[in-house]
Amino acid sequence: MLNMDFSQRVIIETRSMAWLPSPAKGVERKPLARAEAESGHATSIVRYEKGARFSSHPHPYGEEILVLEGVFSDEHGDYPAGTYIRNPHGSTHAPFSDNGCTLFVKLHQFSLDDQKTVRIDTTSTTWLPGQGNLEVMPLHSFEHEHTALVKWPAGERFLPHKHFGGEEILVLSGTFCDEYGQYPTGSWLRSPHMSEHFPFVEEETIIWVKTGHLPIE
Repeated sequence: MLNMDFSQRVIIETRSMAWLPSPAKGVERKPLARAEAESGHATSIVRYEKGARFSSHPHPYGEEILVLEGVFSDEHGDYPAGTYIRNPHGSTHAPFSDNGCTLFVKLHQFSLDDQKTVRIDTTSTTWLPGQGNLEVMPLHSFEHEHTALVKWPAGERFLPHKHFGGEEILVLSGTFCDEYGQYPTGSWLRSPHMSEHFPFVEEETIIWVKTGHLPIE
């Protein structure tokens, strides 16, 4: 098990991690949280080499992907960098990448009732006004869980606040900050239920953020 105590705050600078092999030839990963070696809850950065592919397989309790670099593909289509993907419980596919790609991947973390398939090209989707001077791009919501991209303009500061059901962040560009530290591009943060912080940025910063999805006990 890796980082499966959801009562603890976890911070990982993924760019400094070594790539580890996966069962599929040409596919490497950086595990961030994992219940078991090859099954169950998993959050990872995954890299496909040119021409790498997986055989067709199901995703119990769903699969969530943000394409970070390159073009990710399966039998349903091609998904360039910036594509947000959700494949619900019971779905199957045979993923590959003709020219290589890097992904942020979450497995086995959906409610069985969350059956929506999602494909969003975040490079062409309109940003909406958020609190203060923030801009927000909603990606998915189900019950208490909310997932979005958030764009912080340079110098923006947010009020101290708590997160019911926790918060998870992947820094996509710039540097995200709070009273505990600074988190450059590639940083992954997971904060527990009812954790509190005072976030801010000095430079324009874009984050992927999910709230309300962690255990509340």
